[in-house]
Amino acid sequence: IYKVLRSAEKEITVSIPVQRASIAAWSDEAHVETNRALYRRKFDEVLPILAGDFSVRRPEGGFYVWLDVGGDDVAFAAGLYATQNVTVVPGSYLARAASSGNPGAGFVRISLVATAGECVQAARRIRDYATTEWRTRPR
Repeated sequence: IYKVLRSAEKEITVSIPVQRASIAAWSDEAHVETNRALYRRKFDEVLPILAGDFSVRRPEGGFYVWLDVGGDDVAFAAGLYATQNVTVVPGSYLARAASSGNPGAGFVRISLVATAGECVQAARRIRDYATTEWRTRPR
């Protein structure tokens, strides 16, 4: 494999304009700072909404909130979508079952990639679903 990759390396070239564009893109930190501020704002607005009903914490990096739903994560995600039109990803879909179980089971992953306003609205719907339908359902 090494020989194949080394021979391919000799055949692959990147044009000067592409190299210059790459240098400019990698040298610009303004958009990075802008995005960091945007995600800080989203977390600042969303976490207090969820914190009253869930154990949540701000991650050290990323744009996801992991929510412990205290039960079947797939059922929670399906019910949330059916009643509130909010999509989240069941944690059990994102991890592999091991001898000790699936570490994602019982959690849903919320992505804060929408606008801040949409994230706030979704957080309110998640909270409302959890308090009015999820926790009061027959088990």
